[in-house]
Amino acid sequence: MNTSLISAKISAVKNYPYIPSTHISHVPEDIFFCPEESQFYSQCLDKMVFSACNSFTSIVEFGTGDGSPVINSLLKNQFNGLINGYELNETACNVAKSRIDYHRLNHKYIIHNTSFFNSSTADYLIANPPYIPAIDDDIYLPALHGGTDGAGITKQLLERNFPHTMLMISTYSDPVGTIEYAIANGYQVEDFIITPMSFGYYSSEPKVRQRINELRKLHKAFYSQNIYFLAGVLFKKQHNLKADLSTELIKVMTAL
Repeated sequence: MNTSLISAKISAVKNYPYIPSTHISHVPEDIFFCPEESQFYSQCLDKMVFSACNSFTSIVEFGTGDGSPVINSLLKNQFNGLINGYELNETACNVAKSRIDYHRLNHKYIIHNTSFFNSSTADYLIANPPYIPAIDDDIYLPALHGGTDGAGITKQLLERNFPHTMLMISTYSDPVGTIEYAIANGYQVEDFIITPMSFGYYSSEPKVRQRINELRKLHKAFYSQNIYFLAGVLFKKQHNLKADLSTELIKVMTAL
């Protein structure tokens, strides 16, 4: 991948419009809230998943949160398939259902207040999984705990062996190990988009930053003083891709 294409992938998010769900003005503290990250997740869904799907495509989502990323993307594209989202947080589930009702998307997006790991298979798995690294889940929002290296839940999702899996991966949560784990499970990287992110409320918690610093010494976290990279990565199970972008993705994810 040449540098101009990488630059285009990194900068694309800056010009992507985001439509907030204005009818709910307050987001409860036990629901993940980061407009910039939700915007980027929505962009990745639009460009790498929904644009490639048809009316018969089945999609499942791990951890819907308040539902805004998927809703935002559905409002701007012609996707006519069905997305089944799974969310354990009852409050988040109710907020998501309210937003779906408001935008009249019930025929496209259904939320289940139960474990994703009890769901059936589908053509696509999509998720912005928890990737906060910490020794334990005693952090600002325990649901964001991704294990001691931040990649634990992401790897569990890759073990589900969906034909297509689109995941958000952070450069401070063992990105190389995650990509190598995907390859070991029979995946190739079909596409990816990357954006720079500032350390926010959840990643700036002292015990989290301490763990991120420890991971950097182990060559499992890559970031600068001001930013880290967040990637939306589309993994494909079939080995007939014209180009596997795994090598290029690793190079970009370890650039900081």
